[in-house]
Amino acid sequence: MNTSFMPTLRQLRAFVAVYQLGKLSAAAEQLFVTQSAISVLIRQMEQALGVRLFDRTTRSLQPTQAAREALVVAERILRDVESLGSSFRDLSGLRRGRVCVAVTPTLAVFMMPPVIRRFAALHPEIRVVVDDCAPDQFMSRVIGEHVDFGIGTPEKMLADADIRTLVHDQLSLVCRPDHVLAGQRVVRWADLAGHPVITVRPGYGIRPMIDATAAGAGVSLNVVNEVSFLSTALWMTASGMGASIMPSAFAIHGAEPGMVIKTLSQPRVSRDISVVTKRGRSLSAAASSFVEVMVAVLGKAGARAQAK
Repeated sequence: MNTSFMPTLRQLRAFVAVYQLGKLSAAAEQLFVTQSAISVLIRQMEQALGVRLFDRTTRSLQPTQAAREALVVAERILRDVESLGSSFRDLSGLRRGRVCVAVTPTLAVFMMPPVIRRFAALHPEIRVVVDDCAPDQFMSRVIGEHVDFGIGTPEKMLADADIRTLVHDQLSLVCRPDHVLAGQRVVRWADLAGHPVITVRPGYGIRPMIDATAAGAGVSLNVVNEVSFLSTALWMTASGMGASIMPSAFAIHGAEPGMVIKTLSQPRVSRDISVVTKRGRSLSAAASSFVEVMVAVLGKAGARAQAK
């Protein structure tokens, strides 16, 4: 007996087929191979195991006691393999699975609802888990593999992360139609001098970028309100408390109808929203499909916004 023998799936399938059908020819027909191939597979198992599995007669093969004992194990192995294959087919066919996404609450409020609705309609069996994390936790959630991928605007890119731009975005000014800057074709950073503005608190998200850009343009911003959430800045602006500085993507989706959104220029400041993944890690079929749905949905939304 070969103590290191490990039967192959072909050998196990041949053995079970011969046991159940009692004939080499019938087993060969069922497995779409030649009768001689079945005979070789059975002989290989018998030689390696050091036991006879079938007693040959002129008309059929009769299983031995060793074969009867081996059948239970062989059938269980083949069931497990079939179950594993079925599981893989379900995952690759998007009939089962899970997608976990890290995203900051500011982005989630306008980006996630249409994407999740569309994805759920296409793949109702896939569970979507949203990890709404703070901006300073975003990269650690992705790199630590707590999520499949993240959606955001990371302040610093790490060596073990990859990005794919999802939405091209820029810093903009949001104001009421009666604001003095609302009628200007182009609004420069220098034009903000002396005007009350609202933006996020120091050190939070886009604030360092805003302060550095204003300083580079030689402007001392008159910040009259500092907020934690851009949604707060929008209702303050709508109430006449001052114009807001924020990414245009959030302004387009969150501002009240009639509000004016002007991309700030000289310089234009990019604030692209990206899909962030850990370098060297492949996305599952479900996660890849979610990203593609997101690209399609947000791409259409961006085109409609630009058309306006």
